[in-house]
Amino acid sequence: MEYNTQKTQLHMPEYGRIIQQLVERCKELPTKEERNEMAMAIIDFMGQRNPQLRDEENYKHKLWDHLYILADYDLDVDSPYPFPTMEQLAEKPKRMEYPKLQGDFKFYGKSILQLIEKAIELETGDEKEALIEVIANNMKKSYNVYNKEHVTDDVIFRHLKELSENRLDLTGIDSLEKSKIYYTNNNNNRSNNNNRNSGNNNNKNQPNKRRHNNNHKNRK
Repeated sequence: MEYNTQKTQLHMPEYGRIIQQLVERCKELPTKEERNEMAMAIIDFMGQRNPQLRDEENYKHKLWDHLYILADYDLDVDSPYPFPTMEQLAEKPKRMEYPKLQGDFKFYGKSILQLIEKAIELETGDEKEALIEVIANNMKKSYNVYNKEHVTDDVIFRHLKELSENRLDLTGIDSLEKSKIYYTNNNNNRSNNNNRNSGNNNNKNQPNKRRHNNNHKNRK
């Protein structure tokens, strides 16, 4: 009885023993033409066994790399791609650089910094003022969620000024509640609430109309 421990080591177990044996057979073929023909057949078979690779970019290149790994980096065939070396595959990936936020303001997020840069680029006018007010309102929401405490507007103004390197300043506004954005949103909310209340009042009056009609019929 032959045990797996007595067989050749699987370099990529996800392809199974059959493909490993085919690769070993390919290495033993005497001519390069025969090895090329069998290598192409193995590549097709590997693609059928792993159809999920077809959704990836350059999946053919990956299959040829896998074939070379299965051959233990020793396969004399004509590949359409350069074969990788053991050193290249053993090389650790470069450390990813995470976005850095200024000081202790990480809870504001990268999107706030991007909006600040956009506001700085705009020319002075209503559009720039509106964007600055939107930024300040969102900063206040983020601060309250992260710190779970109420924050005064002057703190938000100070943070905005620091994050923008003194290029955006809201110190001329007493509070966010007095800004155009806040006032507009509140007016919209009030109008929506009034519409709902008027609709509810109309619904409440309908039963009274029905009772009045019934009483009128009974008198007749």
